[in-house]
Amino acid sequence: MTMIIRDFRPADAEAAAASYSAGRPHLLMTPEAVSHLVATATPEQHYRLLVGELDGVVVGSGRIGLHAFSSTKGQGFANLSVNPEARCRGVATAMLAVAERHLAEHGVTRIRAWVDDVPDSVAFAERHGYVRGRSAHFAHLDLTAGLRPVPPLPEGVELRTGADYLDDPHALYRVDVDGTQDEPGGVDLDGLGYEDWLAEVWHRPDLDRDLTTVAVADGGPVAFSAVHSDGATRYWSAFTTTVASHRGRGLAKLAKTASLHRAVARGYTDAYTSNDATNAPMLAINDWLGYRRCASEWAYAKEI
Repeated sequence: MTMIIRDFRPADAEAAAASYSAGRPHLLMTPEAVSHLVATATPEQHYRLLVGELDGVVVGSGRIGLHAFSSTKGQGFANLSVNPEARCRGVATAMLAVAERHLAEHGVTRIRAWVDDVPDSVAFAERHGYVRGRSAHFAHLDLTAGLRPVPPLPEGVELRTGADYLDDPHALYRVDVDGTQDEPGGVDLDGLGYEDWLAEVWHRPDLDRDLTTVAVADGGPVAFSAVHSDGATRYWSAFTTTVASHRGRGLAKLAKTASLHRAVARGYTDAYTSNDATNAPMLAINDWLGYRRCASEWAYAKEI
């Protein structure tokens, strides 16, 4: 058996995307999105996409880099995926060694990693010195089974789509920055500027702007539900957020429900979402919509 750990090449896009969701059908990643994330990473992120080969076949990938947009310096991430049939053959261990060395060379003192809530993955993380933190849950919605009706529009509110903001999405950027400041999670992103947001969020090739739904009030966007899709049958809730001044009016529920109805009309069959275990408002919305938990993961961290 010959093992090679190396950096991503454009020809690896399909295999790298497949390894991301191999054994984890609740995750969605397209080859185009893989290539985009590599191409648009800023120098400050020191981003690398590793691939692991066994006998010339790509069987795993590792996404590593710095949280360059966080006000807390010295934080990095290392998220690894290995195809089920290739596990327990040293690929993840070899990729992790490369990742830790790379991050240490660029000043990282704390590495964060998301780990599937399954015994083998948890044991791997803890065996390598990672300590468990917060949890998150994935949920699935069968779009062929019928949906809750779209809630009535509150007075003074209208719904638009992300496609209505193609010429100038800056208003959506403002909603994203405002709405996610107090979102549960271990890393703040208060240093994410508009140009970086355009590259990382708005120009992602799997961002479905027609399904992304925006609630407009008081002259501008105040909430939206952003969607990634595979362009065929699978729908992923990338993030749903509301500015602080307009919370408590049901706008997030309204936007997400309307988006799901658009997805059904286009023939989509499966919707997935993920939420921090402490994000009670979004968990309640997803329960109301009919999402059912299908997997979980843990945030692990290691001081280096």
